[in-house]
Amino acid sequence: MERSAVERLEAEAVNSAKSRQPLYAPRKKIFPKRASGSFRRFKWLVMVVTLGIYYLTPWLRWDRGPHAPDQAVLLDLANRRFYFFMIEIWPQEFFFVAGLLVMAGIGLFLITSTVGRAWCGYTCPQTVWVDLFLVIERAIEGDRNARIKLEAAPWSFAKLWKRITKHLVWILIAVATGGAWVFYFADAPSLLRDLFTLEAAPVAYITVALLTVTTYVFGGLMREQVCTYMCPWPRIQAAMLDENSLTVTYNDWRGEPRSRHAKKTAAAGESVGDCVDCNACVAVCPMGIDIRDGQQLECITCALCIDACDSVMDKLGKERGLISYATLNDYQANMAVATGNGTHAIDPAKVRAPSGKLSDRIAHFHLRKLFRPRTLAYFGVWSLVGIGLFYALLIRDRLEISVLHDRNPQFVTLSDGSIRNGYTVKLSNMIPEPRTVTLRVEGLRRATMTISGMTEHAPDSAEVELAPDRVKTLKVFVALPKYATAVEAMSFRFVVEDPDGGETAQGNAKFQVPGRR
Repeated sequence: MERSAVERLEAEAVNSAKSRQPLYAPRKKIFPKRASGSFRRFKWLVMVVTLGIYYLTPWLRWDRGPHAPDQAVLLDLANRRFYFFMIEIWPQEFFFVAGLLVMAGIGLFLITSTVGRAWCGYTCPQTVWVDLFLVIERAIEGDRNARIKLEAAPWSFAKLWKRITKHLVWILIAVATGGAWVFYFADAPSLLRDLFTLEAAPVAYITVALLTVTTYVFGGLMREQVCTYMCPWPRIQAAMLDENSLTVTYNDWRGEPRSRHAKKTAAAGESVGDCVDCNACVAVCPMGIDIRDGQQLECITCALCIDACDSVMDKLGKERGLISYATLNDYQANMAVATGNGTHAIDPAKVRAPSGKLSDRIAHFHLRKLFRPRTLAYFGVWSLVGIGLFYALLIRDRLEISVLHDRNPQFVTLSDGSIRNGYTVKLSNMIPEPRTVTLRVEGLRRATMTISGMTEHAPDSAEVELAPDRVKTLKVFVALPKYATAVEAMSFRFVVEDPDGGETAQGNAKFQVPGRR
């Protein structure tokens, strides 16, 4: 196919590496053209899945019995609980959440060192919502050329109507985003009713308002500026990449020198590469860069430029991959072939066999290149943290006890000469069912136990009713007779046991007497 059959787009990089704008320069609007191809389809899939998870998860139900909420995922701040399907996290178990955050950080390092900024290009919330807002914008205002014309056109009823409609839909999406977020912190159906009847807590309305504003501004108005100026990851990613990391790369060893008139250039005896300077890669870029300028801070590796370039190569009957995911090592090896190890300018003829196909000397990506010491180390640490959390989850106790000795007074001498110590004992029933447990004193012979508010129990033990998923606080007094205080060991323990479930927990304590500390 003739190269003239390929449409040349009048697209100029807004964030050009050759003419980078000052920090406080006015924003130049970007009108990305809709791309089509495998990466774009993958982005659609990711967008549908991630938005579906975000918006629908609060409405999933999970039966935990009559004494616990039935929302599958719930951050119950009022009762300081985090529910995730069959898992319930208490405040003292926050290390599980901390461990998940550590895994997320290590996972981000692993992904970046392996395939560059794939997180930014596919699953970052900013990317997902910008994609969603662009879908609305294209549906109302048209694709790239139509939006550019509309932007330049004088104000009219049609332009005003399209702009108002677009921003209203954006605001509705932003409100839904803020609303979905607050549903994670309370029973979703009940909170939805309260929001509409104006009976919800003020903090709910404030949260929805803040997230509505940030979603609308970040996703609709600022877009690429959030990634370029506000996000720290573009500056950090350089430390995560190495020569074997996959990044979106323009293979200039094959594309240069670029020409819009290949036949005339070749007839004149000049070298000509595969790039026809159609600017398709620039037109589809949501960040407004030209990937042909090389690696840039703004690039989020969304790979839409690969889809755009591949479609052009298909029209020309050329191999795909003029723009592709490639490692720096492969790029440098191919550049050495095209330039004779740097002895001359790029000669496209050197990268092709006599048949016209790419030479066998050209390095291509292979999956095994992802498995190298750095990525294996990240994966190993990530796996160890995950296994540790899973093991801790399996062996964790659902019955806990904590003991706090009274500070003042530390002991009291009773009228019969015996010594009494006071303790605050907290029993945590960490299951959504009521149960009866036995509290007893061990390791302190001849000791008697008295529980405030309970008149009938054994001298050294008592049966205590625990409400489901609650902490019960008891005021416990332990006394030793006068003749026993001088010879008995002062360290002992409170033991709580569930005779039906077989769970046991103990809390260490110390009995204070005159002259002992």
